[in-house]
Amino acid sequence: MGTSYATNPLIFILQFVFEAYILVVLLRFFLQLTRADFYNPLSQFIVKVTSPVLVPLRRMIPSMGGMDVAALVLAWALKAVELLLVVLISTGAFSPGYAILGAIPGLVGPTINIFLYAIIIQAILSWVNPGTYNPAASLLYSLTAPVLRPVQRFIPPIGGIDLSPMAAILGLIVLKMLILPPLNQLVAALIS
Repeated sequence: MGTSYATNPLIFILQFVFEAYILVVLLRFFLQLTRADFYNPLSQFIVKVTSPVLVPLRRMIPSMGGMDVAALVLAWALKAVELLLVVLISTGAFSPGYAILGAIPGLVGPTINIFLYAIIIQAILSWVNPGTYNPAASLLYSLTAPVLRPVQRFIPPIGGIDLSPMAAILGLIVLKMLILPPLNQLVAALIS
């Protein structure tokens, strides 16, 4: 049993906790940006979980152009701390430069994934339980509408079937494939 016997579970737990909270912070940012229903029970949960950290941070970092910059800074700072701790635990090296720069591509992937999975879940919900009110479906619609609307202009429903979610999913996957490798290479080049 090497050092990875204890460090692998520790790193997994650390990444899970940080990634879950970062996801909630990013969801809050995008739900505010898309003007989702604030009184939705899921929105209320997200607000209550993130407010203890975001409210004091907003005193130092104001909103700009209707965007909650404090939420983005918090997500970036949490990702940087996560990367710093993971590198420290796994290699014993203290690498703040990597953590600070690596947090940027580390947030781009989850951001694209939020929209990707929201579209997939919304499509599945539309097949399983169409036409009924669901708080999750309402938020998903608010979240995915800015992505799906432009696609729906080019791909109208064919025979009552909306193919725009498939096109949007394909576009998001290609976008992720095009953006992440150059960002990771740029971070590697800047650090070395």
